[in-house]
Amino acid sequence: MDHDIVVVGSVNADLLLEVVRHPHPGETLLGTRSSVLAGGKGANQAVAAARLGASTAMIGAVGSDPYAEVALGELRVAGVDLSQLAVEPGPTGLAVVTVADDGENSIVVIPGANASVSVQAVERASLVIAGARVCVLQAEIPLDAVCRAAELASAAGRRVVLNVAPACTLPVETLRLADPLVVNEHEAAILLGAGTDDSPARSAARLAELGIRSVVITLGAAGVLGVEAGRSWSLPARTVEARDSTGAGDAFVGALAVGLARGNSVEEAALTATRVAAYSVQRLGAQASYPWKDDPLP
Repeated sequence: MDHDIVVVGSVNADLLLEVVRHPHPGETLLGTRSSVLAGGKGANQAVAAARLGASTAMIGAVGSDPYAEVALGELRVAGVDLSQLAVEPGPTGLAVVTVADDGENSIVVIPGANASVSVQAVERASLVIAGARVCVLQAEIPLDAVCRAAELASAAGRRVVLNVAPACTLPVETLRLADPLVVNEHEAAILLGAGTDDSPARSAARLAELGIRSVVITLGAAGVLGVEAGRSWSLPARTVEARDSTGAGDAFVGALAVGLARGNSVEEAALTATRVAAYSVQRLGAQASYPWKDDPLP
């Protein structure tokens, strides 16, 4: 094994805007502060895993603009292997994140260089994908590349953690390669089809009925639940004072992948992952808010 974890996904710069509250449609508000931080769901998950001590590689792309250095900063500090990261002419992916005083956020993502992560780019990195215990995927790069990465990892006998975020639809054949599939309530409803109004537990069960080996549904402050080997389980969230929820789901996924790479069950890995996510929401930003392996968790 070359790495514990390989992440195939997005790398962004986050333009973070702090406001007292979110504006209503058509309303102009004065914010309190702005900053530019490292982000992108793929990079977030890679940094979360690497900070927890997992050997981690990142497959993706940044642009040739000044935002690229920002986007790569935390990956480098965390020691993520960037040898398979491409630099493409043009802009780096950019997320505009508005965070209110209550910790809730709204996010608009411009893909930039992330759109260049093609099937061919994934295939060029096939040896790295095949050489990691766990392959982590999301949906901020072209979906055909996500599907191909899942195929390559599964064919090599590696575990696939598939986080279908942002919400989208994927072929059921790809979903069945996930172990686990990780979604929130909204993402689960999109996968199950229009008009779905199931409880989270029922959504998890219905997804498992599609032939998916294990399913995890994150519920924010209500915790997390899952189905694994035909057994349902649930875990509460840790009670903390939230400052910024940006990247908390990615902290969870990255930590979950670490637990799986170390041989834990999905439920065992999720227990630690909920603590890592709770740690992250107490601090501003995504990657900069994640714990290192020796930091005490809630």
